[in-house]
Amino acid sequence: AANAFAGNFQLREPGILFAGTEVREGDSLEEAADVMLATIQALVDEPPTEEEVDRAKTDFLSGIELSFNNPQGIALQLSEWASMGDWRLFFLHRDRLERVTPDAVHQVAQAYLKPSNRTIGYFYPADETPARAEIPPPPDVGALVASYTGREAVAEGEAFDPTIENIEARAERFELPNGLKVAFLRKENRGDAVSVRFTLRYGTEGALMGQATAGSLAGSMLMRGTANRSRQEISDELDRLKAQGGVSGSALSGGGSFTTVRENLPAVLRLGAEILQEPAFDAAEFELLREERLAGIESQMSEPQALVVQAFQRHFGDYTADHPRYSPTFEEQIERLEAATVDEARAFWEGFYGAQGGTMSVVGDFDPAEIRPLIEELFGDWTASEPYVRVPSQYREVPAVALDIETPDKANAMMFAGLAIQMRDDHPDYPALLLGNHILGGGMNSRLFSRIRGEEGLSYGVGSNYGAPPIDDNAQFAAFAIFAPENADKVVASFEEVLETTLADGFSEEEFEAAKRGYLDQQQNGRANDAVIAIMLANAMFLDRPLSFDAEQEAVIEGLTAGDVVAAMRRHIDPTKLTIIRGGDFANKLVP
Repeated sequence: AANAFAGNFQLREPGILFAGTEVREGDSLEEAADVMLATIQALVDEPPTEEEVDRAKTDFLSGIELSFNNPQGIALQLSEWASMGDWRLFFLHRDRLERVTPDAVHQVAQAYLKPSNRTIGYFYPADETPARAEIPPPPDVGALVASYTGREAVAEGEAFDPTIENIEARAERFELPNGLKVAFLRKENRGDAVSVRFTLRYGTEGALMGQATAGSLAGSMLMRGTANRSRQEISDELDRLKAQGGVSGSALSGGGSFTTVRENLPAVLRLGAEILQEPAFDAAEFELLREERLAGIESQMSEPQALVVQAFQRHFGDYTADHPRYSPTFEEQIERLEAATVDEARAFWEGFYGAQGGTMSVVGDFDPAEIRPLIEELFGDWTASEPYVRVPSQYREVPAVALDIETPDKANAMMFAGLAIQMRDDHPDYPALLLGNHILGGGMNSRLFSRIRGEEGLSYGVGSNYGAPPIDDNAQFAAFAIFAPENADKVVASFEEVLETTLADGFSEEEFEAAKRGYLDQQQNGRANDAVIAIMLANAMFLDRPLSFDAEQEAVIEGLTAGDVVAAMRRHIDPTKLTIIRGGDFANKLVP
């Protein structure tokens, strides 16, 4: 099989356990299903091993413990459990997980995993009424939690001021001899949480020609085993260390992120270094990765959203087929994957991976005096044989097109609209365009959402975005909508009318001031997240510019007027130059 999975729904009412398998077209689904069902039956016939149960418990319990470090996440968790009867059931569930034994799992499997109580994706009629598992009545929730008392509280952390000025004042930066740039921001966090983020940049435009598939596969192989650990053992070690995250890579860059707790950060950094520097490139894992990729591509070849996004990227990215920024068709992706070898992926890693073009940021509860020498030890002398020179992505004038992609028998349709704009993020009009896009399509209170989703009910989701890069001048304005195919023309007409009305009439003072305050509050609230701070610090180091650049941008936005914003939008957004690409079952459902 190309993929297999299992899970269950935990509800107040009786739920289900589900399992599934996926194969590529032409492979036998029946054989894969037979293996899946035999695996389930093996759990009924024999209890799982202590190692299997401990691994699952560690996975669940690590996730529970880490959830306490996210106030928003734990609030949502507790609300889910409250809907099952009482929020304290969450803690009772955790305590019960700790006591689960292989025999207990076996007993449950024997009681509930009955072939006759199973529904599968293909049907064989039975002559007799099958036996059904008897589901016991729900317990008395009040009695379950009546005597429950909580455990010790997790560390609360400090009241951190997420202003750019405070972040800059508390950040510490240094550079290793090989060029790796590192930033620290130590703060006391709830649950002693700490986040680390790292990015590796490698290669030159010439050296990376024809290497896109090898680079992508090399990055995906990193978490699939090292010289010392299997893929499962990597996962087990992350669970043991109460860590979440991973490592990946592409043709242009690699990297990843981890979140853990203070006491385990050194071990997590060592594990991350092992994954990056000692990948196994196991042939069997490579074949499994190839099958997963091919199955995923084949499943997307008739999906409106995937086809529209691909056509949009290809229209705006005019590169030769061997360029690392080229966007291949699905057919080309399949052809490249089928021709790829594990030796090519290994050779890419051997030639391009190293820390000399990289950045790393650590934010949260940690001891800089302990972590700095460890980073120097793990990454200080790790360099690639190939030099690093950034591959540019320059502005190209792209002609406007209108394209419909037919996807028969698909219930949903997709639209992408956009145009290229020659601009970097230091352009004087950039802050105004950011704010203008926020009002136009940046959220549930935006004009596009309020009109097309709220008033007209034509779309399941609609919005717009604008972004300009810091180095190249290849900015882009884009809008999207998801809708029923029969509404395609109405959605486009409403989108064009909202955009044209905005450019013609501008914004009211009340709408503009509320949106400006909402945007600035959104930026401030985002910086309360350690991952956002880590990204800010890493980007600033890579660009070699201070965080005050962001503060200056926000100060400009604070001083903008409604007239400033609409004037900037008129200068750069021309509705006649928009490319609009739609995908859906229009031949059968589009109403003239």
